[in-house]
Amino acid sequence: MMNKKGLTATIIFMAESANYGESLGNIANLKKMTRGNGSQYTYISRQALRYNIVEQLDEPLAKLSQDGDNSKAVIQFDKNASVTDFPELDFFGYLKTAKESSGLKRSAKVRLSNAIALEPYLGDTDFLTNMGLAARLRAEKGNDANNSIAQSQIQRSYYRYTITIDLDQIGIDAVDGTNLDNVEKSRRVQKLLDTIAFLYRDIRGRREDLKPLFIVGGVYDIKNPVFENIVTVDKNSIKVKPILEAEESLPNETFTGVVSDQFDNDEQLKTELKAGTVGSVIKNLKQKVGDYYEGN
Repeated sequence: MMNKKGLTATIIFMAESANYGESLGNIANLKKMTRGNGSQYTYISRQALRYNIVEQLDEPLAKLSQDGDNSKAVIQFDKNASVTDFPELDFFGYLKTAKESSGLKRSAKVRLSNAIALEPYLGDTDFLTNMGLAARLRAEKGNDANNSIAQSQIQRSYYRYTITIDLDQIGIDAVDGTNLDNVEKSRRVQKLLDTIAFLYRDIRGRREDLKPLFIVGGVYDIKNPVFENIVTVDKNSIKVKPILEAEESLPNETFTGVVSDQFDNDEQLKTELKAGTVGSVIKNLKQKVGDYYEGN
């Protein structure tokens, strides 16, 4: 019988203007949420993170199908696409609708939070024009072609998100009776961790680096994102006390990593949290995953 295990890791990275919502007129608006004190915080949605992870996993993409026509069409995973062939479905689940039934569904076994900015949005806006193209057109056509001005909200901030993996449900699908061998389960999760270690996001001509600047997590008997609400940055320092308090209720198997000289309390992180490199945390988490599946 397998032991119940979950992997959770909370990550801080830095990015610039990495997720836009609906535009209002000629203004491109960053996705934001408002706290009770009135401050607004931009965020990168979990769907956006999921898209980038799937894109960079370098695994076969699940086949899709379209149900219905035109504006009422529903694009979904093909009814024959299975967890066996596609880690994307294994990690993030699926819903396959079918006429005269409630459809087929499998919940996500890899859960992501939104990546929420740790610094408030202060209203910065970039003005955009196609001056170069307009000048070329005027030179080519000999006319006075004009170009419109657009605005785009911008922010550069630390962001925090958490990934939580239900290890004993990876590779298992009760819908069709799938239960992959432990070697494949381990391979998939370890490859996911490698993807997180060097995650990036392409947006508006930029490639934003989403790799961790700070990471804390481990493999535990609980499947709760325990560090999600306690890892924060204040004046370029990560608050250590809340993390230490959380570790008191966990087995002594928490790994912490930080990029040197990124945060002002670098020495405190390395002394009190025993923070190593980000790479060492990924390596240790992969080892824990391997040990778990080998032992079951």
